[in-house]
Amino acid sequence: MQALRRWGAPLAVNLILGVVAVVPLWLSMMFVVSCPLAEPGPTSREPTDNDGMLPWVMILIPVWAVFLALWIPLNQWVRPESCARRRYWTASAGLVPVPMVLIAVLSALFDG
Repeated sequence: MQALRRWGAPLAVNLILGVVAVVPLWLSMMFVVSCPLAEPGPTSREPTDNDGMLPWVMILIPVWAVFLALWIPLNQWVRPESCARRRYWTASAGLVPVPMVLIAVLSALFDG
């Protein structure tokens, strides 16, 4: 019960921020599929996309900056004092993509 009380706030904060992180994670996934993976051939580039990587970079950097500007201070605020830093930040970073993965799995289940 003590562990749940100690980890309850960080768990909630990181899962809520994971919902916010769907936007930067989805944009990053679209960038990787459209640019780096399209060159060697595993994916195909959108035929009408001839702008290159600069528009993607101009969108991704501010979106990730805003997300990290929320994520880092909130996690510093809710981190339990008795918790090791490396363990806490690893667990926090692992919780953030959970909503995105859940959306992807549910989409795959109900789409096909």
